[in-house]
Amino acid sequence: MGFRPLHDRVVVRRVDSEEKTKGGIIIPDTAKEKPSEGVIVSVGPGARDESGKVVALDVKAGDRVLFGKWSGTEVKIDGEDLIIMKESDIMGVVEA
Repeated sequence: MGFRPLHDRVVVRRVDSEEKTKGGIIIPDTAKEKPSEGVIVSVGPGARDESGKVVALDVKAGDRVLFGKWSGTEVKIDGEDLIIMKESDIMGVVEA
């Protein structure tokens, strides 16, 4: 990918949601909500504190994260739909 986020921003790829409910009902694409879970593709170097020192991010590429429904900005990079958001928009990392 030819994109590197700046400061405390991260690039996230959404994880596809289930196409069926627990009862077996198939959900059409038009009725599906966009998932609020994704995998981090790339991270910036970190934000600067008051003294100008760079503070590294708590997340890294490959982490599976949860984020708010309206978080970030959707972009298309190299034909792939991605989201660019600040680290503060991420609610947490999903542990395996």
